[in-house]
This record gives sequence, C-alpha cells and structure tokens, in this order.
Amino acid sequence: MSDVHDLVERYLAAWNETDEQRRGAALRALWVEDGGYADPLVDVHGHDAISAVIAGVHDQFPGYVFQLEKPPEEHHGRIRFSWGLASKPGDESVVVGTDVAVLAPDGRLSAVHGFLDRVPAAP
Repeated sequence: MSDVHDLVERYLAAWNETDEQRRGAALRALWVEDGGYADPLVDVHGHDAISAVIAGVHDQFPGYVFQLEKPPEEHHGRIRFSWGLASKPGDESVVVGTDVAVLAPDGRLSAVHGFLDRVPAAP
C-alpha cells in the first residue's frame, strides 16, 4: 500500500506544480506516453495535454493546492482516492473529487478518470 500512497502523493504533487518544465518531468515519470486523463470537463491524452489541463486549473484557482482527502485504495491495477483543492494546505477544500487510476504494466498511470464530487457554485 505504501507504493500506492507514494504514487498518489506524486500525482498530487504534479497537479500542484506550477513550473511547466518540472511538471512535465513529473508527468513523464507518472504516466505512460499516451496516457489519458478524463473528468466531466476534459478528455485528453499525452503528457503535454495533461500538463495543459493542470495549467488551466492553476489559471482558474491561482495559489490553490491539491491535497489528499481520502487515502488510496487499490485492487487489480486500479487505484481510487479522493482529493481536494484548497486555498492552502490543511484548509477546507472548495473542490472535492474522486479519481480512479489505471496502472500500466510498468507501474505508471495509463489512465485517470476523475469525478467531481463538490464544486463551488457559479456566481
């Protein structure tokens, strides 16, 4: 389980990375080259496209951080965990989601399917 927890922590760290080059390196270490990320708002494949999605979140929520809300659970090469987006670490999350990740044979991510459990109301 510690390997799974480490993978999820590295995943969240990649989502928190604002430097494009460091984020790209983190994504290459985490995801297979043609890996995918999908949530209700996007469906993308490849490191550059995933990085662009993350950059868009940083544009929409500048200074906010992703944090683990519920520890990961793993079975049969799939990992489920809940995350939150907060103004600073430890604060209440304004956005909460659950991701289901599919592992590739080499232990990296082949796909992540995100679900938004709580989003802020539109102004």
